[in-house]
Amino acid sequence: EKVLLSGKRALILVPEISLTPQLVDRFIQRFGQQVAVLHSQLTDRERTNQWWEIIDSKKNILIGARSALFCPIDNLGLIIVDEEHEPSFKQDEKLKYNGRDCAVYLAKIKNCPIILGSATPSIESWQNAMEQRYILLKMQNRVENRSLPEIKVVDLKNSDTIEMQKKHQLPYWLSFELFEKITETLNNKKQVALFLNRRGVAQFVSCKECGHTLMCHNCDISLTLHGKMHMICHYCDYHENLKDECPKCKLGEMKPVGLGTEQIEKEIGRFFPEATLARADRDEISSRAELEELINDMETHKIDILIGTQMIAKGLDFKNLNLVGIILADVAFNLPDFRATERSFQLLTQVSGRAGRHVQSELEKGQVIIQTYNPHHPSIEFALKNDFESFAAEELLHREQLLYPPKGKLLAVRIQGTRLNKVVEASRLLANRAQQLKSRNANYALIEVLGPAVAPLSKIRNQYRYHSLIKSPSIKTLHQFYRQLLSDQTWVPPSIRIIVDVDPINLL
Repeated sequence: EKVLLSGKRALILVPEISLTPQLVDRFIQRFGQQVAVLHSQLTDRERTNQWWEIIDSKKNILIGARSALFCPIDNLGLIIVDEEHEPSFKQDEKLKYNGRDCAVYLAKIKNCPIILGSATPSIESWQNAMEQRYILLKMQNRVENRSLPEIKVVDLKNSDTIEMQKKHQLPYWLSFELFEKITETLNNKKQVALFLNRRGVAQFVSCKECGHTLMCHNCDISLTLHGKMHMICHYCDYHENLKDECPKCKLGEMKPVGLGTEQIEKEIGRFFPEATLARADRDEISSRAELEELINDMETHKIDILIGTQMIAKGLDFKNLNLVGIILADVAFNLPDFRATERSFQLLTQVSGRAGRHVQSELEKGQVIIQTYNPHHPSIEFALKNDFESFAAEELLHREQLLYPPKGKLLAVRIQGTRLNKVVEASRLLANRAQQLKSRNANYALIEVLGPAVAPLSKIRNQYRYHSLIKSPSIKTLHQFYRQLLSDQTWVPPSIRIIVDVDPINLL
């Protein structure tokens, strides 16, 4: 409001389109028709109209996803980056850039303040605040001093938990504690959200006789079961129908293994037939209209139980949502990425923050049930205490020991191509060149080259993938090193692509 009164304009960036409808509604309620919106779900005509209304100064507030950063805004007086920790601010394909970091640079160019907002800041931003590059502002309490939710951790491998599940004939993923809390919440005419960061019915389908798993023909990824027989690859969208007989041994039967949001919806519907259920994931919500309808149905309490992936994990605010159940917290714990613990903590804290946001008394406070096989995982223990600062201190200690960001600078080099032998050969040549370059130049003594190794997702869309990580205490030295390393690419076979990502967010 102060920025607008001073005759200047504002840019607000959000990480996900799912956060846009509620946010836009609130800004319009406060600022009327001064608000323009830019994101990928707009039609070309809508996007063009919004773009020109900003350029022609017909509107003074622009809300959008990372691409809104490139709309020329004269007289910019403020930039806000909401949920600044979110990895979706980074564009990984084609032109690689981090929307948050570009926003910081834009604020420097325009000489205007920028606010990076988050309940769980990225470790990089936290380090900048600790080193006083950023000003740290803390909001210690919820609005109107409302109570934080009460969080309980349920150990799914505990013998008492298993015994109660058997007694009440509950599936392995539904503890009696969560079942009881859902029942109680519905009886109190409040809403429930159940979170699992996996789509579909099951992660994979396997033969009980020979162990054969149905894999994507284009990617080194198991196919996910949707519905009763629809097998889908979530990376290249390859489809096939599930057959009962194992295609390999011809003896065994193909059976689903694992869990997805679709399966949860089906079984929760069986246990709570009177409740109105909705599912929010990329399969169910594919357009802006569907998302807006879902948010409206939650706000008007047409939905009793919302089941979803990370689409429902952050930013959304529903006044009747009092119980959040995290079905399986372990899903992200063991990913081969140095940020896995940080992301798990952020996700647990953000999901938990959806519960009881509008309660007025201690008696009504929100409830969170975290189900896990690893109750002593650091991300759970710190989330339980809502202690971000202790979590960040411990995480920074680990990063310092291993020279990972923000304690060191990181660059990922991906080597990919359609012929595996050529990819392996190019990876080996790249590693040899890196080691030779290091040995010839004393300035590169502190640089570490890891790999090459097979990427965790070793094949996507018929492209085999190897990667190397290059670490350095200095960004300047890192830039010099990789430019020298890749300045001459006459040794690279024509069928091979070498892709460089500075400050990578995704290492899969």
